[in-house]
Parts: sequence; structure tokens; C-alpha cells
Amino acid sequence: MAIDEATARRVAHLARIAVDEADLPALAAELSGILSFVEELEAVDVEGVEPMTAVSPMRLKRRPDAVTAGGDPAPVLANAPDAREGFFAVPKVVE
Repeated sequence: MAIDEATARRVAHLARIAVDEADLPALAAELSGILSFVEELEAVDVEGVEPMTAVSPMRLKRRPDAVTAGGDPAPVLANAPDAREGFFAVPKVVE
């Protein structure tokens, strides 16, 4: 699929990118190259390939799922700019 200058101008406008008229042919060529590469990727047979999040297999570090009392709230509330009656105090945002 080839991108013309009018389409490149529209894409730049939608992306809120200022592109000079002289640079539109180069942008159109780059966008056409990207689309042709995507078309090549669509032709690849991925049947039976498991999805990956990284090249090397990784496992997330997990903590034991144990019920706790929640810790001590005093040190947490000590970091708050305004705490009242054991809770964070926040300014009213609805008028």
C-alpha cells in the first residue's frame, strides 16, 4: 500500500506533528515503507507459536499469599502531608 502526500499530511495533522510541505514526500515514503514491512509480517505463518513477552523465559518473583494484619499504619501515615483520625486527609475536589 502506497501512502501519498495528502494522506501523509492528514496523518501528521492527526498526530499533531508539524511537517513542512517539503518534508511530506519523505514522510510519505517512510510511512509506505512501514506499511510494506507490516504486510511482510502478516505473511509470516505463526500457527502453533506460543506468545512471548521476552526473548528469554522469565518468571515473576512472587511473595507468599499470606493473610496479615496489614502492618502498622503509623509509619505510613507519618509520610502523609495531612492525616486525621488514622486516615489520609485530602482536599475536597467537588464544588
